[in-house]
Amino acid sequence: MKAPNRHRIRTGYMASDDSYGCNGAFLFKRKKNKPDLKVIASDQMGWEHVSVSTKVRTPTWGEMCFIKGIFWDEDDCVIQYHPPKSQYINNHPFCLHMWRPVDVEIPMPPQVMVGVRI
Repeated sequence: MKAPNRHRIRTGYMASDDSYGCNGAFLFKRKKNKPDLKVIASDQMGWEHVSVSTKVRTPTWGEMCFIKGIFWDEDDCVIQYHPPKSQYINNHPFCLHMWRPVDVEIPMPPQVMVGVRI
């Protein structure tokens, strides 16, 4: 996992500095017609994690891929969980999460079950 320190929030409630490593909040400012992406990242308790949110809508697949590519290498597999309803926690209406366990390979289905390469 990598920390994009030039996007790190350094003042206010979510402030951190480079000494925090991959832990902290990051802001990706975008053009007028696209909402900014706020990311909260951590690498603790055996997990790498980022949450991605905007103020106006849930992040798109493309936006999640963009953030995944910043925090992880292109060959790293990360996952989004859909937990049992009894374990739902929703602190932000427009937030999605990506997770990667440390030192554990994530099992993946055979590619043919996902789709056909064109």
